[in-house]
Amino acid sequence: MTRTKVATALAGLVSAALVVAGCSSGGGEAPELAGSWDEIVAAAGDEGSVTIYSNHAPSNLEALKVAFETEHPGISLNYVRGTDSDLIPKVEVENQTGSGVADVHMTTDAGWIHRSLDSGDYSAEVVAPAIDDPAYRAEDGVLEDTFFVTSATSIGLAWNTTNVPDGLDSPEDLLDPRLDGKVGVVTPAGFPAVVHIYRRMDIDYGTDFVDRLAQGDPQIYTSAPAVTQSLASGEIWAAPGASMDVLVERDKGAPVDFTLPENPIGIPFYSHVLSAAPNPNAAQVLADFMLTPAGQAALSQNYIAVLPGVPGTGVEGSDVVAQDIELADPDTLEASAVEEYVADWEQKFLG
Repeated sequence: MTRTKVATALAGLVSAALVVAGCSSGGGEAPELAGSWDEIVAAAGDEGSVTIYSNHAPSNLEALKVAFETEHPGISLNYVRGTDSDLIPKVEVENQTGSGVADVHMTTDAGWIHRSLDSGDYSAEVVAPAIDDPAYRAEDGVLEDTFFVTSATSIGLAWNTTNVPDGLDSPEDLLDPRLDGKVGVVTPAGFPAVVHIYRRMDIDYGTDFVDRLAQGDPQIYTSAPAVTQSLASGEIWAAPGASMDVLVERDKGAPVDFTLPENPIGIPFYSHVLSAAPNPNAAQVLADFMLTPAGQAALSQNYIAVLPGVPGTGVEGSDVVAQDIELADPDTLEASAVEEYVADWEQKFLG
Protein backbone atom coordinates (compact mmCIF):
# COMPACT_ATOMS: atom_id res chain seq x y z
CA MET A 1 0.00 0.00 0.00
CA THR A 2 1.55 3.23 -1.12
CA ARG A 3 0.85 6.80 -0.31
CA THR A 4 2.62 10.09 -0.77
CA LYS A 5 2.21 12.65 1.93
CA VAL A 6 -0.83 14.83 1.44
CA ALA A 7 0.35 17.32 4.03
CA THR A 8 2.05 19.34 1.32
CA ALA A 9 -1.35 19.84 -0.32
CA LEU A 10 -2.46 21.55 2.85
CA ALA A 11 0.69 23.35 3.95
CA GLY A 12 0.47 26.24 1.55
CA LEU A 13 -2.45 27.95 -0.07
CA VAL A 14 -2.91 26.96 -3.66
CA SER A 15 -2.88 30.13 -5.73
CA ALA A 16 -6.47 30.02 -6.90
CA ALA A 17 -7.84 26.54 -6.37
CA LEU A 18 -6.57 23.06 -5.86
CA VAL A 19 -7.68 20.91 -8.74
CA VAL A 20 -8.42 17.41 -7.64
CA ALA A 21 -6.54 14.74 -9.55
CA GLY A 22 -8.54 12.87 -12.14
CA CYS A 23 -11.50 13.85 -14.28
CA SER A 24 -14.51 11.95 -15.47
CA SER A 25 -14.26 9.96 -18.65
CA GLY A 26 -17.39 11.86 -19.72
CA GLY A 27 -15.09 14.78 -20.51
CA GLY A 28 -16.21 17.19 -17.78
CA GLU A 29 -13.88 19.44 -15.81
CA ALA A 30 -12.39 18.01 -12.64
CA PRO A 31 -14.04 19.50 -9.53
CA GLU A 32 -12.10 22.16 -7.69
CA LEU A 33 -11.29 22.48 -4.00
CA ALA A 34 -11.33 25.81 -2.25
CA GLY A 35 -7.66 25.92 -1.13
CA SER A 36 -6.59 25.59 2.51
CA TRP A 37 -8.43 23.15 4.78
CA ASP A 38 -10.33 25.97 6.48
CA GLU A 39 -11.44 27.20 3.07
CA ILE A 40 -12.48 23.68 2.08
CA VAL A 41 -14.63 23.41 5.21
CA ALA A 42 -16.21 26.80 4.53
CA ALA A 43 -16.91 25.85 0.90
CA ALA A 44 -18.40 22.55 2.06
CA GLY A 45 -20.89 24.54 4.13
CA ASP A 46 -21.81 26.53 1.04
CA GLU A 47 -22.36 23.28 -0.90
CA GLY A 48 -24.69 22.23 1.90
CA SER A 49 -24.92 18.50 1.25
CA VAL A 50 -22.88 15.38 0.57
CA THR A 51 -23.88 11.92 -0.67
CA ILE A 52 -22.18 8.61 -0.01
CA TYR A 53 -22.81 5.31 -1.79
CA SER A 54 -22.00 2.44 0.57
CA ASN A 55 -22.52 -1.27 1.21
CA HIS A 56 -21.98 -0.85 4.96
CA ALA A 57 -24.71 -1.79 7.45
CA PRO A 58 -27.75 0.53 7.28
CA SER A 59 -27.72 1.14 11.05
CA ASN A 60 -24.09 2.25 10.89
CA LEU A 61 -24.75 4.57 7.96
CA GLU A 62 -27.65 6.14 9.84
CA ALA A 63 -25.42 6.60 12.89
CA LEU A 64 -22.80 8.22 10.64
CA LYS A 65 -25.41 10.62 9.27
CA VAL A 66 -26.48 11.70 12.75
CA ALA A 67 -22.91 12.12 13.99
CA PHE A 68 -21.73 13.98 10.88
CA GLU A 69 -24.66 16.40 10.85
CA THR A 70 -24.09 17.06 14.55
CA GLU A 71 -20.46 17.95 13.83
CA HIS A 72 -21.29 19.85 10.62
CA PRO A 73 -24.85 21.18 11.03
CA GLY A 74 -24.69 23.13 7.78
CA ILE A 75 -24.12 20.00 5.65
CA SER A 76 -26.77 17.33 5.09
CA LEU A 77 -25.43 13.79 4.68
CA ASN A 78 -27.39 11.56 2.33
CA TYR A 79 -26.53 7.89 2.01
CA VAL A 80 -27.52 5.35 -0.59
CA ARG A 81 -27.09 1.85 0.75
CA GLY A 82 -26.79 -1.13 -1.60
CA THR A 83 -24.61 -4.04 -2.59
CA ASP A 84 -21.45 -3.54 -4.62
CA SER A 85 -23.27 -4.99 -7.62
CA ASP A 86 -25.92 -2.27 -7.19
CA LEU A 87 -23.67 0.70 -6.55
CA ILE A 88 -20.57 0.21 -8.69
CA PRO A 89 -22.53 0.48 -11.98
CA LYS A 90 -24.01 3.75 -10.70
CA VAL A 91 -20.53 5.09 -9.96
CA GLU A 92 -19.34 4.08 -13.42
CA VAL A 93 -22.30 5.66 -15.24
CA GLU A 94 -22.03 8.90 -13.26
CA ASN A 95 -18.34 9.03 -14.09
CA GLN A 96 -18.90 8.36 -17.80
CA THR A 97 -21.66 10.95 -18.14
CA GLY A 98 -20.04 13.55 -15.92
CA SER A 99 -23.34 13.83 -14.04
CA GLY A 100 -22.37 12.84 -10.55
CA VAL A 101 -24.80 12.17 -7.70
CA ALA A 102 -22.44 10.49 -5.27
CA ASP A 103 -19.54 12.38 -3.71
CA VAL A 104 -17.97 9.51 -1.79
CA HIS A 105 -18.09 5.80 -2.53
CA MET A 106 -17.41 2.98 -0.06
CA THR A 107 -16.83 -0.58 -1.28
CA THR A 108 -15.42 -3.99 -0.34
CA ASP A 109 -14.89 -5.13 -3.95
CA ALA A 110 -11.13 -5.69 -4.10
CA GLY A 111 -11.15 -6.41 -7.82
CA TRP A 112 -12.95 -3.18 -8.66
CA ILE A 113 -10.70 -1.16 -6.34
CA HIS A 114 -7.62 -2.38 -8.19
CA ARG A 115 -9.20 -1.85 -11.61
CA SER A 116 -10.19 1.65 -10.58
CA LEU A 117 -6.67 2.42 -9.43
CA ASP A 118 -5.28 1.13 -12.73
CA SER A 119 -7.64 3.32 -14.75
CA GLY A 120 -7.20 6.44 -12.63
CA ASP A 121 -10.64 7.61 -13.78
CA TYR A 122 -12.83 7.47 -10.72
CA SER A 123 -11.05 9.01 -7.75
CA ALA A 124 -9.87 12.39 -6.54
CA GLU A 125 -6.90 12.77 -4.24
CA VAL A 126 -8.02 12.74 -0.64
CA VAL A 127 -6.62 15.64 1.39
CA ALA A 128 -8.42 15.00 4.69
CA PRO A 129 -6.12 16.03 7.60
CA ALA A 130 -7.25 13.03 9.69
CA ILE A 131 -5.27 10.79 7.37
CA ASP A 132 -2.06 12.34 8.68
CA ASP A 133 -2.87 11.45 12.29
CA PRO A 134 -0.23 8.82 13.21
CA ALA A 135 -2.95 6.77 14.90
CA TYR A 136 -4.55 6.22 11.48
CA ARG A 137 -1.46 4.44 10.06
CA ALA A 138 -1.87 5.85 6.56
CA GLU A 139 1.08 3.81 5.30
CA ASP A 140 -1.11 0.72 5.80
CA GLY A 141 -4.48 2.26 4.99
CA VAL A 142 -4.24 4.47 1.89
CA LEU A 143 -3.86 3.33 -1.72
CA GLU A 144 -2.24 5.75 -4.15
CA ASP A 145 -3.53 8.84 -2.33
CA THR A 146 -7.14 8.02 -3.19
CA PHE A 147 -8.70 4.93 -1.60
CA PHE A 148 -8.55 4.91 2.20
CA VAL A 149 -9.60 2.12 4.54
CA THR A 150 -12.62 3.25 6.53
CA SER A 151 -13.81 0.22 8.50
CA ALA A 152 -13.59 -3.57 8.40
CA THR A 153 -15.47 -6.66 9.37
CA SER A 154 -13.65 -9.73 10.56
CA ILE A 155 -14.57 -13.36 10.82
CA GLY A 156 -13.46 -15.20 13.93
CA LEU A 157 -13.93 -18.16 16.22
CA ALA A 158 -17.38 -18.46 17.78
CA TRP A 159 -18.99 -20.96 20.10
CA ASN A 160 -22.08 -21.81 22.09
CA THR A 161 -21.16 -21.13 25.70
CA THR A 162 -23.44 -23.89 27.04
CA ASN A 163 -21.90 -26.64 24.94
CA VAL A 164 -18.35 -25.27 24.83
CA PRO A 165 -18.03 -23.62 28.25
CA ASP A 166 -14.24 -23.30 28.08
CA GLY A 167 -14.42 -21.43 24.77
CA LEU A 168 -11.95 -21.58 21.88
CA ASP A 169 -8.39 -20.34 21.96
CA SER A 170 -7.19 -21.09 18.43
CA PRO A 171 -8.47 -22.46 15.11
CA GLU A 172 -6.93 -25.85 16.00
CA ASP A 173 -9.55 -26.18 18.73
CA LEU A 174 -12.20 -26.52 16.01
CA LEU A 175 -10.59 -29.78 14.90
CA ASP A 176 -11.18 -31.55 18.23
CA PRO A 177 -13.08 -34.83 17.51
CA ARG A 178 -15.67 -33.95 20.16
CA LEU A 179 -16.87 -31.21 17.79
CA ASP A 180 -17.34 -33.54 14.80
CA GLY A 181 -20.71 -32.75 13.24
CA LYS A 182 -21.15 -29.75 15.51
CA VAL A 183 -19.14 -27.15 13.58
CA GLY A 184 -20.89 -24.78 11.17
CA VAL A 185 -19.38 -23.41 7.96
CA VAL A 186 -20.64 -21.17 5.15
CA THR A 187 -20.66 -22.40 1.57
CA PRO A 188 -18.47 -20.31 -0.75
CA ALA A 189 -20.81 -20.92 -3.71
CA GLY A 190 -21.83 -17.53 -5.06
CA PHE A 191 -19.65 -15.60 -2.60
CA PRO A 192 -16.18 -14.62 -3.84
CA ALA A 193 -15.47 -12.95 -0.48
CA VAL A 194 -16.02 -16.31 1.26
CA VAL A 195 -13.61 -17.92 -1.21
CA HIS A 196 -11.05 -15.34 -0.09
CA ILE A 197 -11.71 -16.26 3.55
CA TYR A 198 -11.17 -19.98 2.97
CA ARG A 199 -7.97 -19.29 1.04
CA ARG A 200 -6.71 -17.20 3.95
CA MET A 201 -7.60 -19.96 6.43
CA ASP A 202 -4.99 -22.22 4.85
CA ILE A 203 -2.45 -19.42 5.26
CA ASP A 204 -3.40 -17.91 8.62
CA TYR A 205 -5.00 -20.86 10.44
CA GLY A 206 -2.44 -23.46 9.40
CA THR A 207 -1.44 -25.63 6.46
CA ASP A 208 -4.34 -27.69 5.06
CA PHE A 209 -6.69 -26.31 7.71
CA VAL A 210 -9.66 -26.37 5.31
CA ASP A 211 -8.99 -30.01 4.36
CA ARG A 212 -8.81 -31.00 8.02
CA LEU A 213 -11.95 -29.02 8.79
CA ALA A 214 -13.85 -30.91 6.09
CA GLN A 215 -12.93 -34.22 7.71
CA GLY A 216 -14.97 -33.28 10.80
CA ASP A 217 -18.27 -33.44 8.87
CA PRO A 218 -19.29 -29.82 9.52
CA GLN A 219 -22.80 -28.55 8.89
CA ILE A 220 -23.05 -26.23 5.89
CA TYR A 221 -25.02 -22.96 5.80
CA THR A 222 -25.77 -20.43 3.11
CA SER A 223 -24.89 -17.33 5.14
CA ALA A 224 -23.02 -16.08 8.19
CA PRO A 225 -26.27 -14.93 9.89
CA ALA A 226 -27.57 -18.50 9.60
CA VAL A 227 -24.44 -19.74 11.37
CA THR A 228 -24.95 -17.18 14.13
CA GLN A 229 -28.55 -18.25 14.70
CA SER A 230 -27.61 -21.93 14.76
CA LEU A 231 -24.90 -21.21 17.31
CA ALA A 232 -27.40 -19.38 19.49
CA SER A 233 -29.91 -22.24 19.31
CA GLY A 234 -27.29 -24.92 20.03
CA GLU A 235 -27.81 -26.64 16.67
CA ILE A 236 -24.07 -26.23 16.19
CA TRP A 237 -21.49 -25.69 18.90
CA ALA A 238 -18.70 -23.80 17.13
CA ALA A 239 -17.66 -22.06 13.92
CA PRO A 240 -14.26 -21.11 12.47
CA GLY A 241 -15.50 -18.27 10.27
CA ALA A 242 -18.36 -16.63 12.16
CA SER A 243 -19.19 -12.98 11.62
CA MET A 244 -19.05 -10.25 14.23
CA ASP A 245 -22.86 -10.46 14.40
CA VAL A 246 -22.21 -13.04 17.11
CA LEU A 247 -21.22 -10.15 19.39
CA VAL A 248 -24.58 -8.48 18.79
CA GLU A 249 -26.44 -11.68 19.69
CA ARG A 250 -24.27 -12.17 22.76
CA ASP A 251 -25.11 -8.68 23.95
CA LYS A 252 -28.79 -9.51 23.55
CA GLY A 253 -28.33 -12.46 25.92
CA ALA A 254 -27.73 -15.38 23.54
CA PRO A 255 -25.39 -18.12 24.86
CA VAL A 256 -22.63 -17.36 22.37
CA ASP A 257 -19.19 -15.78 22.37
CA PHE A 258 -16.60 -14.71 19.82
CA THR A 259 -12.88 -14.07 19.61
CA LEU A 260 -10.36 -13.14 16.97
CA PRO A 261 -7.50 -15.56 16.35
CA GLU A 262 -3.90 -14.42 16.30
CA ASN A 263 -4.04 -13.84 12.54
CA PRO A 264 -7.50 -12.39 11.84
CA ILE A 265 -9.19 -12.73 8.47
CA GLY A 266 -11.71 -10.23 7.26
CA ILE A 267 -12.93 -7.78 4.69
CA PRO A 268 -11.98 -4.09 4.72
CA PHE A 269 -14.25 -1.28 3.56
CA TYR A 270 -12.37 1.23 1.39
CA SER A 271 -13.71 4.68 0.52
CA HIS A 272 -12.72 7.27 -2.07
CA VAL A 273 -13.76 10.78 -3.05
CA LEU A 274 -15.20 10.60 -6.54
CA SER A 275 -13.75 12.64 -9.37
CA ALA A 276 -17.33 13.27 -10.55
CA ALA A 277 -18.41 14.51 -7.10
CA PRO A 278 -20.88 17.41 -7.39
CA ASN A 279 -19.85 18.53 -3.88
CA PRO A 280 -16.07 18.08 -3.85
CA ASN A 281 -15.41 20.13 -0.74
CA ALA A 282 -18.12 18.45 1.32
CA ALA A 283 -16.78 15.11 0.09
CA GLN A 284 -13.39 15.89 1.62
CA VAL A 285 -15.01 17.00 4.87
CA LEU A 286 -16.97 13.72 5.06
CA ALA A 287 -13.81 11.73 4.29
CA ASP A 288 -12.06 13.51 7.12
CA PHE A 289 -14.91 13.00 9.59
CA MET A 290 -15.14 9.27 8.91
CA LEU A 291 -11.56 8.88 10.15
CA THR A 292 -12.05 10.76 13.43
CA PRO A 293 -12.95 9.06 16.74
CA ALA A 294 -16.50 10.43 16.49
CA GLY A 295 -16.89 9.19 12.93
CA GLN A 296 -15.49 5.79 13.78
CA ALA A 297 -17.72 5.42 16.86
CA ALA A 298 -20.68 5.72 14.49
CA LEU A 299 -19.49 3.96 11.35
CA SER A 300 -17.58 1.10 12.99
CA GLN A 301 -19.93 0.23 15.87
CA ASN A 302 -19.68 -3.59 16.19
CA TYR A 303 -17.09 -3.54 13.38
CA ILE A 304 -13.31 -3.12 13.30
CA ALA A 305 -12.34 0.54 13.50
CA VAL A 306 -9.40 2.27 11.82
CA LEU A 307 -8.37 3.83 15.14
CA PRO A 308 -7.47 2.03 18.36
CA GLY A 309 -9.56 2.34 21.49
CA VAL A 310 -12.82 3.57 19.96
CA PRO A 311 -15.64 2.49 22.33
CA GLY A 312 -18.08 0.00 20.84
CA THR A 313 -15.73 -1.15 18.08
CA GLY A 314 -13.45 -4.14 17.71
CA VAL A 315 -13.35 -7.25 19.86
CA GLU A 316 -12.45 -7.44 23.54
CA GLY A 317 -8.94 -8.68 24.08
CA SER A 318 -7.81 -7.77 20.56
CA ASP A 319 -5.98 -4.66 19.37
CA VAL A 320 -6.67 -5.38 15.69
CA VAL A 321 -7.63 -2.35 13.60
CA ALA A 322 -8.97 -2.24 10.05
CA GLN A 323 -5.50 -1.58 8.61
CA ASP A 324 -4.53 -5.08 9.80
CA ILE A 325 -7.20 -6.67 7.58
CA GLU A 326 -5.69 -7.48 4.20
CA LEU A 327 -7.43 -6.54 0.97
CA ALA A 328 -8.03 -9.63 -1.16
CA ASP A 329 -5.75 -10.43 -4.09
CA PRO A 330 -7.94 -9.61 -7.11
CA ASP A 331 -6.39 -12.43 -9.16
CA THR A 332 -7.87 -15.01 -6.77
CA LEU A 333 -11.34 -13.48 -7.21
CA GLU A 334 -11.55 -13.77 -10.99
CA ALA A 335 -14.63 -15.73 -12.00
CA SER A 336 -12.72 -18.78 -13.26
CA ALA A 337 -10.56 -18.94 -10.12
CA VAL A 338 -13.64 -18.70 -7.90
CA GLU A 339 -15.49 -21.40 -9.82
CA GLU A 340 -12.50 -23.72 -9.61
CA TYR A 341 -12.16 -23.18 -5.86
CA VAL A 342 -15.88 -23.72 -5.19
CA ALA A 343 -15.85 -26.99 -7.12
CA ASP A 344 -12.86 -28.20 -5.10
CA TRP A 345 -14.47 -27.07 -1.82
CA GLU A 346 -17.75 -28.85 -2.60
CA GLN A 347 -15.88 -32.04 -3.39
CA LYS A 348 -14.21 -31.91 0.03
CA PHE A 349 -17.24 -30.90 2.08
CA LEU A 350 -20.10 -32.54 0.17
CA GLY A 351 -18.32 -35.56 -1.24
